[in-house]
Amino acid sequence: MRRVIALALACWLSPVAAMAQTVTDQSVMVNRAVTTVERLRADPSMADSMNDLLPKARGVLVIPDLVKGGFFLGAQYGTGLLLVRDRNGGWSAPAFFSIAAGSFGLQIGLQDAEAVYAIMTDGGLNAVLENRFKTGASAGVAVTVVGAGAEAATTTHVGADIYAFSRAVGLYGGLTLDGAGILPRHSWNAAYYGGNPTIQDILYNRAVNNPQSDRLRSILSR
Repeated sequence: MRRVIALALACWLSPVAAMAQTVTDQSVMVNRAVTTVERLRADPSMADSMNDLLPKARGVLVIPDLVKGGFFLGAQYGTGLLLVRDRNGGWSAPAFFSIAAGSFGLQIGLQDAEAVYAIMTDGGLNAVLENRFKTGASAGVAVTVVGAGAEAATTTHVGADIYAFSRAVGLYGGLTLDGAGILPRHSWNAAYYGGNPTIQDILYNRAVNNPQSDRLRSILSR
């Protein structure tokens, strides 16, 4: 009898434990996004541009880790957090996206990278939401890389839809969105917020919230 009760209890606790681990994964990723924003903002080659552009951005895509599978194969995978600014200037809760590509535009062969994309226009935001970068540079928006061997002064990049700030361990990677697949990570969004929120619910309807992401929104508002 005790064995039956123990087995039943184990079966009941297993999905609960799995859910707790998943939520922890989301929280860790949000904290890593905070670290990424802080680290890139502290970089002398990006600080001025980021401080100028982020307050004007329509949206922000933060990728705390983009792992390259092989030096020559060029396959990359990572998780991105997208936030959208509302009419009052505040930031939405973050929505989790999967980032994957056979060739992600890394101009230098690197194993790990982090990036922040300041999305300045509705056109740039729609290109991200509609996964148009999978077709490559013909996504219909202008993406400018700042800090990856590029001139940091924003006056030389006036008019870009998206500004890309990226770095890897010890080197700047020149990370672009060309050829990237950017798709909602629904299981992560569900685990982090509960229920089954859509991207519209998270970014525009403000139907869900997790206070754990307050610090990320706060640092983006500075």
